Amino acid sequence: MNEQDLNWDDVRDLSRRVSAGEPFTLTAESRSILQRTGPQVGIPAADVERALQSEASAATLLTEIARRIRDGSHRLSRALSEATRLQEMSNMAGARQVLRAIVEDEVVPLYRDIAQVQLEALDEG
Repeated sequence: MNEQDLNWDDVRDLSRRVSAGEPFTLTAESRSILQRTGPQVGIPAADVERALQSEASAATLLTEIARRIRDGSHRLSRALSEATRLQEMSNMAGARQVLRAIVEDEVVPLYRDIAQVQLEALDEG
C-alpha cells in the first residue's frame, strides 16, 4: 500500500460535508473513495460492495469508515501517550500491556501496525 492509498482526507472531507447537511450522492468518485477506504479500516471488501448497492447503505458505510478512522486515531493516540508515560516511569511491562491491547483489539490495520512497531521498538530497547 503506498502513501497515496492511505490518504484519508477525501473520506474525511466527504463525511464532513454530509454531516453538515450536504446530501450524500453515490457517484463514481464517492464509490471509489468508499471502495478504497473501507478495507483500509477493516471492513471486508464484500461488505463494502454490498453497501454500495444503494445510496442509503453507502451513506451508512461512509459514516462507519469515518468513525473508524476518528475513533481508532483517538484510541491509538491515547495508547501511545499512556505507553510513553509508563516508559518514563520505568514501567516497561505496563507500556507493553497497553501496546499489546491495541495490537490485539484495534480494527483499523494501519493503527494496529503502528502499535505493533512501537511494541517491537519497546521490546528491542
